[in-house]
Amino acid sequence: MRVAIGADHAGFQLKQEIARLLAADGHEALDVGAHTLDADDDYPDFAIAVGESVRNGEADRGIVVCGSGVGSSVAANKLKGVRASVCHDTYSAGQGVEHDDLNVLCLGGRIVGISLATDLVRAFLGATYDGGPRFARRLNKVLDAERRG
Repeated sequence: MRVAIGADHAGFQLKQEIARLLAADGHEALDVGAHTLDADDDYPDFAIAVGESVRNGEADRGIVVCGSGVGSSVAANKLKGVRASVCHDTYSAGQGVEHDDLNVLCLGGRIVGISLATDLVRAFLGATYDGGPRFARRLNKVLDAERRG
């Protein structure tokens, strides 16, 4: 799977470790930055870059790391076609894909370490959208709201 990854300064180190994990698990990481540690960078730049990569089909899914994951989730969800969420437990990371067609995982670099991040990334990437009638009905309501703006 091709996975866009991005992080600001607060998630920079964890993003580097996630990139290694993705490679070890046979995934291709599309690193959209930050490429150097810069305490003055801004999470929206990387959340939007990851979201655009997913939306444009350059990546199958995306992962963004900022301090808490919250700001990245807010920013990425501004993009049409992006369904991003902070997930700091494996149930939500997998179920978000299965029930809600989550396509961008947001993590808090100040909240989770590499051990938990490994489990979260694997749950997120290992899950597939169920597509059953009730999940499709709910997703269509979300997509309708997105179209209305």
